[in-house]
Amino acid sequence: MKKEELPNKISVFPLSNAIFFPRTILPLNIFEDRYLQLVNDCMKGNRMFGMVQPRNSASMSPEVYSVGCLGKIISFNETTDKRFIITLLGLTRFKIKKELQKEKLYRSFEVEYSEFLDDLQIKKYETFSSEKKNLLNKIQVFFEKINYPVKYSELTKLDLDELISNVSMISPFSIEEKQKLIETKNIDNKIKVLNEVINFNLLSFGENKTIQ
Repeated sequence: MKKEELPNKISVFPLSNAIFFPRTILPLNIFEDRYLQLVNDCMKGNRMFGMVQPRNSASMSPEVYSVGCLGKIISFNETTDKRFIITLLGLTRFKIKKELQKEKLYRSFEVEYSEFLDDLQIKKYETFSSEKKNLLNKIQVFFEKINYPVKYSELTKLDLDELISNVSMISPFSIEEKQKLIETKNIDNKIKVLNEVINFNLLSFGENKTIQ
């Protein structure tokens, strides 16, 4: 997708602990009226909407973080009980400029993409590298420590950036940790931040040393 094709006004689905990244897939089960309306409207248009984390879930319109990811619906099914089962493909991250006046049940925002235009470039990082090997070792220790089932054979097939994105999505990190990961830009900083987050969580589970 070209940057000229990116919408500057988007519908947004705020969802706690749910982040996704460019080039990743996010399945969603849609059942609330406001988000049924959102998906229905998107299917009539460009099939795109944004996902962003709320800072809290205490209200129907909570304050949200400023950075999320724009997705495109690539599969859509309606169930017999009127739910939508959809799959989103991550396109690019965005930064919220302002919330728009509410005309629908769901919320819409004006956004910009200038900080994340590299997301639109398809870059393939080395599938086998020392950085990836070290990160995979740490990920394996972490998931085993918390008894989290993961298919490591599938993780090894990902390039370094895909690995970081997918682990960030599936790991039981906090809302704040997930947000820090999605806001981190270049690959070197992503590696650093993910290492820091995993180390912190290992310490929380009684790990008293840094894994090399």
